[in-house]
Amino acid sequence: MEWQLQDAKNQFSKVVQKARHEGPQTVTVRGERTAVVLSTADYDALLAGRPTIVDHLLGEPTWDAEMADLVDACQPDMNRGGAS
Repeated sequence: MEWQLQDAKNQFSKVVQKARHEGPQTVTVRGERTAVVLSTADYDALLAGRPTIVDHLLGEPTWDAEMADLVDACQPDMNRGGAS
């Protein structure tokens, strides 16, 4: 169902109940779709299986020993500073 913003604000508890029992509720501003109110069940289903940023950072690609040695060899000498 679509709700104009003013109506959604005035009847927010009804919007939430409809989202829980009937599915996502769309909110419009000047006739343009702007937001969607979802039940937690719909939201959880939407996110299910999606990797988090932590999964991404800890995931592939893995480095083998040769790649790790190449990266270590490219690191600047931390003992050489800009100041003399």
